[in-house]
Amino acid sequence: MIEYDATSPAAAAPKREVWPAVSLGLRMLCPACGKGPMFGKYLKVTHTCPSCREELHHQRADDAPPYFTMSIVAHIVIAGVLILERLYAPPTWVHLSLWLPLTVLLSLWILPRVKGGLVGLQWALRMHGFGGTPDEPEPEPTPSRGPVA
Repeated sequence: MIEYDATSPAAAAPKREVWPAVSLGLRMLCPACGKGPMFGKYLKVTHTCPSCREELHHQRADDAPPYFTMSIVAHIVIAGVLILERLYAPPTWVHLSLWLPLTVLLSLWILPRVKGGLVGLQWALRMHGFGGTPDEPEPEPTPSRGPVA
């Protein structure tokens, strides 16, 4: 369960709806206004939304978009390979000529949408500075000294 500190500025801020923000991100639009583009280039998130001036540079998508993209594409391609093999049993070159380009094209099409959805999720949950305050690192745990024998 996620607990928020009642004294933080994010606790006093109005609630942001998660699913509309993720949906806008999947459409590669600003999660705040839904009008401005989220990306300036293929995967480069714009510093601020050109429409509403919401700062988007706080995002920390890191390795999650490629991971989710690989999972989605693999399920689609493997299902297609198995169905095609079961129905027609074509030669290997047919599989290669069909599924290799499809894998690349699907990956390139899905990746920015998944990244947009994750940035929308981070914005809605006020993660990584989207709440107005920077992330504070967690303090190092202090070792407890037990009884000495």
